[in-house]
Amino acid sequence: MTKQEFTAMLKQYAASDIKKSVFQIIVTLVPYLALNWLMYLTIAYELPYAITLVLALVASGFLMRIFIIFHDCTHQSFFKSRTSNKIVGHIFGVLTFTAFSSWQYSHAVHHGTVGNLTKRGTGDVWTMTVAEYKKSSLARKIGYKLYRNPLFLFVIAPVLLFFVKNRFPSRRMRKQDIISISITNAAIAAIIVACAYTVGVGTYLAIQIPIMTFAGMIGVWLFYIQHQFGDVYWEKDESWDRERAALEGSSFFKLPAVLRWFSGNIGYHHIHHLNARIPNYNLKRCYENISALQNIRPITFFKSFKLMFLNLYDENSRRLISFRKARLAY
Repeated sequence: MTKQEFTAMLKQYAASDIKKSVFQIIVTLVPYLALNWLMYLTIAYELPYAITLVLALVASGFLMRIFIIFHDCTHQSFFKSRTSNKIVGHIFGVLTFTAFSSWQYSHAVHHGTVGNLTKRGTGDVWTMTVAEYKKSSLARKIGYKLYRNPLFLFVIAPVLLFFVKNRFPSRRMRKQDIISISITNAAIAAIIVACAYTVGVGTYLAIQIPIMTFAGMIGVWLFYIQHQFGDVYWEKDESWDRERAALEGSSFFKLPAVLRWFSGNIGYHHIHHLNARIPNYNLKRCYENISALQNIRPITFFKSFKLMFLNLYDENSRRLISFRKARLAY
């Protein structure tokens, strides 16, 4: 199969279906809002907060699906209409505490640089090579070790990202990104004010914080697995190849059916990086119908937990390895 034929086959699935898109919004948003209401009732009737947290965990799964829809909207793949993608994207961005335009830009940079050692640093997980780590100052080594610690990366970092970092523009942001952040922050503030005059700010926080925390932890974990695995593809700019970066620098995370549904098929990440215009509901069918996509070795659910202990990219073995292995080898 030629590269042109392969690209043409992928393009067949890069078409949104308005019925599927609307249906996906309904079966995601309605249960999410219903779970928020149930959480409110558990608090109003003074039931054990543990029940509220269980509901929050379930609600976080639906919030993760909301983020996937938001994600597809940033790629202009969820609707044919650019305006529809932008409107739904902004609304769902408010629900996920993520501004549409700024995230769209950083994520586009991520797609254009994934697997490129020369262009790391935007929209990805901080990854150093063994050589870079060895040459680093003690302070930088400590900072990197703290960053790659699972407790920070999967528990603390998601909270800081969605509650703090996403609220403020950076110096390099475009004007439209700053406007998008301002609109998102204003909408979140409006929701909090509305809650202050109805259910109360304390109740709102008791509902929103655990949902966002659980969803953030799951989301960061999924993103980590998508690009942080043993034989991940990394090349310097002069040798970097976009197709190889998509197929070998992005994982096929084979999840159980229930988790695949909640994560919006994002486990087929190698396909998503080959063609980001394929909406999430077409990814599985694309995988099943194109045999070339099935040659990628999957990462299974239980094996994925071992990946959190991979920390440095070794350019000699061309693998992501642990701090311990790097210390023993070098």
